[in-house]
Amino acid sequence: MPTPQIGLSMLFCLGEPFPILIERLQKVTTPQVEVLDEGLHTLNGRRVKALRKVAKSRGIEFTVHAPFADMNIASPNTTLRRTILRRLEKSIFYANQLECRLWVFHPGKITGVSHSYLGSDWQLNIESIGTLLKTARKHGVDIAIENLPEPFPFLMKSVEDFSRFYDEFDDELGIVLDVGHAHINQQVQDFINRFPQKIVHVHVSDNDGTSDTHLGIGCGTINWEAVAEAFKKVNYGEVIMLESVEHVKESLQKLHRLFA
Repeated sequence: MPTPQIGLSMLFCLGEPFPILIERLQKVTTPQVEVLDEGLHTLNGRRVKALRKVAKSRGIEFTVHAPFADMNIASPNTTLRRTILRRLEKSIFYANQLECRLWVFHPGKITGVSHSYLGSDWQLNIESIGTLLKTARKHGVDIAIENLPEPFPFLMKSVEDFSRFYDEFDDELGIVLDVGHAHINQQVQDFINRFPQKIVHVHVSDNDGTSDTHLGIGCGTINWEAVAEAFKKVNYGEVIMLESVEHVKESLQKLHRLFA
């Protein structure tokens, strides 16, 4: 039975300047680390060089989380959508420069005019995903799409949404299962049981079932023993990436015990 690798997302320090991120990376104890191409940590050539230096010295393999603030790959505004896709394609380019194991991105959203163009946002979402997948293959980067939680207006949140997507999208694309998001939607077990071969990466943090608060593991209402058992039953052996923004050290310890 494969044993998942426990990794650490740097989401907990996203509000800190990039030099502080580099300092923190010098102290991480996990070989798998997820950096966010967002906000104060937005990637550029100089920063990629600094990250590569840390990766080499610390034996780190990076995952890159795509930009997500104000990103809507299903925007009905053609000019805006093209600008968003260019930004995301640049992120894929930097992911290639980092030799990352995976690039994680969010699906598109429903907008205030979606009711006037029924079905168009779903189609634009699929078209944009196809564009990103083509760019990723050009740069030799593996990408995967994340499930999002209620009540946010994302197009791909539920098991049903992903089932529809795979019925219509005739290309391989993995799922980044965010357990916290799925917990809010009451579908953690459903996702694991329905898509055991599609889940290529996992985000974990806790919450109370109503809001995506990224609590430490065990600080919310998720039954982590049941989650770990479900992953073991489907022989999941990829990365379990901690996304908690508090009790980080303790959460890593709990994950190691759960998935040992």
